[in-house]
Amino acid sequence: MPFDPVTRPLTPHEARVLATLMEKARTVPDSYPMSLNGLVTGCNQKTSRDPVMQLSDAEAQEALDSLKLLTLAFESSGNRTTRWEHNFQRGVGVPEQSAVLLGLLMLRGPQTAGELRINAERWYRFADISSVEAFLDELQERSAEKGGPLVVQLPRAPGAREQRWAHLMCGPVDTTASQPATGSTTAAPSPALQARMDALEAEVAALRNTVQRLCAELGISPDFSPMSPPGQE
Repeated sequence: MPFDPVTRPLTPHEARVLATLMEKARTVPDSYPMSLNGLVTGCNQKTSRDPVMQLSDAEAQEALDSLKLLTLAFESSGNRTTRWEHNFQRGVGVPEQSAVLLGLLMLRGPQTAGELRINAERWYRFADISSVEAFLDELQERSAEKGGPLVVQLPRAPGAREQRWAHLMCGPVDTTASQPATGSTTAAPSPALQARMDALEAEVAALRNTVQRLCAELGISPDFSPMSPPGQE
């Protein structure tokens, strides 16, 4: 019987270990199957992870043992050490495209269809956003006989153009948690937007330093007075 997250949801540690195996199988095949040490390093990456975790070897091994019982992971003998592989597609009963989307959602948290298409580039190249949405819809409408829905579309956040999707591999998701508290007027920027803002700030700082250096060579003083807001003088 296919994996049923309602009867036996994954723990956050199990989801991270499983998704990391799925990621590395596609992005660094030369290092796959994975040793426990390599797997822990992948699980604890600071980038492309939401939330960031700090799993110990013991916690990762415990998750692997549980995933093995669920037939979602298995051991493969290596020359010197035990190595691990995932069995996601067969264990859950989904095609490759659906497995890619679920793996990304487990690793990076809720995302829009557009974000999923971009983040999937190294895993699987979707033709367009419509194809991503088609597989998401299929996962959301999955029948009980196949194990039930595996994703859910979250309510649209204020000011957002697209709705985000979340996985259900760890059980039901509180869709109200993505909404701002009553009385809130602004929402925190997404990780992608924050990264762009940080990059722009760094670029502006570099340009400012360049202007200061050039002005010093020319013997003039740079004017860095702030600009007036639109509509004001």
